[in-house]
Amino acid sequence: MMSRTVFCLLALGIDTAGAFQPPARLATGWTRTTELQSTNDLYGAPTKDLPSFQAAPSPNSMPVPGARGPAVDDATILVQGGSLRTWSYRSPLVEQVQVVLSTEGRPLDADIELWHGPDNTPCKMRVYVENGQLRPFSAVIDTPRGPNTVAIRNIGQLEFPFAADVYANDVEDPSPDCLAASATIQGGALRTYPFDTLVDSVEVLLKTDGRPLNARIELLQGPNNNKQVIELYTEDGFDRPFFCILETPGSGNVVRIVNTAPVEFPMTAAVVPHSVNEELASGGGDVVIGGDIGW
Repeated sequence: MMSRTVFCLLALGIDTAGAFQPPARLATGWTRTTELQSTNDLYGAPTKDLPSFQAAPSPNSMPVPGARGPAVDDATILVQGGSLRTWSYRSPLVEQVQVVLSTEGRPLDADIELWHGPDNTPCKMRVYVENGQLRPFSAVIDTPRGPNTVAIRNIGQLEFPFAADVYANDVEDPSPDCLAASATIQGGALRTYPFDTLVDSVEVLLKTDGRPLNARIELLQGPNNNKQVIELYTEDGFDRPFFCILETPGSGNVVRIVNTAPVEFPMTAAVVPHSVNEELASGGGDVVIGGDIGW
């Protein structure tokens, strides 16, 4: 019986010696070259122009310029009116993310929340900007002890979409002047910071000694003319301070900060210039008529 089996295998030309050998790709050191991706890469660049077994680069792995530079098209997501977009960061190494919102000149109305675990929102804010192209919103959110998810909802109408970008690389930090200019604002009090026409943007830093932080930040240009409003809540102003950059083009810009918490919850605030118009500072530019710029 055994001799008949061997004769049949030889007649059919079956190689019995290779039955117990590993596949050829494993024996030659075959490796996978596909990069691991997270949920942040779902809206990244398309992979149709890339070779096989090569994924698209992650938006968080690309160099991102500062808020003053041009936006990265591949990482920017268009958020329609009434819709919600989320950015998830599972790595505990991500301790800060920067959120940049802008429009094509239309108003901007958004809700921004930081989700840390189920039913836990340690930081949330309501943002309104009269002109998202002239004054884009840029803020830094602290995300310690991951995983964290940043949720951005467009609460405006369908006719008012905006572009949103959230990244963890090249996050802007407060300047030394901003860290040294902190002043205490008691609960229920407010403080105003007027700026000259030469100042193009200002830095705003709010924090507490570990207590909750409730504040309202307003950018005014003229009497009761709000150009930008931020309503902020943070459960721990020491662990999660708030830092943002406000664009202040033109003249007559005033930053008003209101501590909306009770008197038992004071906070420290710092508002300093971030960038200055060098052309106006050197005496150049157009002639100023009536105190207005850009006519």
